[in-house]
Amino acid sequence: MFLFFAFSGTQVANIGSIPSNTPNTTTGADTGFSPAVLQYIALVFAFSLMVNVWIFFRISGGLFNPAVTFAMLLTKAMSPLRFTLLLVAQLAGSIFASFLVSVLFPTPLNVRTTLSADTSLARGVFIEAVLTAELVFTIFMLAMEKHKATYIAPVGIGLALFIAELVGVYYTGGSLNPARSFGPCVVTGIFDQEHWIYWVGPGIGAILAVVFYKFIKILEYEMANPGQDMDDKEARGEK
Repeated sequence: MFLFFAFSGTQVANIGSIPSNTPNTTTGADTGFSPAVLQYIALVFAFSLMVNVWIFFRISGGLFNPAVTFAMLLTKAMSPLRFTLLLVAQLAGSIFASFLVSVLFPTPLNVRTTLSADTSLARGVFIEAVLTAELVFTIFMLAMEKHKATYIAPVGIGLALFIAELVGVYYTGGSLNPARSFGPCVVTGIFDQEHWIYWVGPGIGAILAVVFYKFIKILEYEMANPGQDMDDKEARGEK
């Protein structure tokens, strides 16, 4: 559901930006620079993630991204078996979402992620890594760390993806998610030479987020702002 609506919105955003019979990508440099199109794509990915994380949080934890799942594995928040099962489900979901969009709409599937012509492989890897690290760390702090605002964590997670997409779509297509890049390649049968960066970049980003998360846990970050989860009565010592 996350990728179906995200891909569908991307199809709409790119209408008119490329010839209707030409397969293309999400990458803004390929479709022509348009702040409106970039914002449309960022919004549809962000809102789709926010809504579907909220829906599926009680079922699966709302995990649709192998990079996030990998980070959870590194922090021992899940078992290797659960990680493997979720990875299979995420890849299968991406393929099925891509297939549905390809047959449901009359325009060619234009949601692959590729590097812009001016973006080197090294830059592509690190753009994806930094943006993924920001998303994963947001998930750690808002959803994995339990607090009184955990119930609205999907809003923050969606906003984290929104700002990452605003930055990343033009240069790399803004994947941050190996499954998101894998499904469209399977359905279109086009695996670009740089496809590997959409696995390596988010993987590095997940590791960076885990390292920083463990670092602030060692420093006992919650002591820097004690009482942050208290309401007025608790602050006054009342029951």
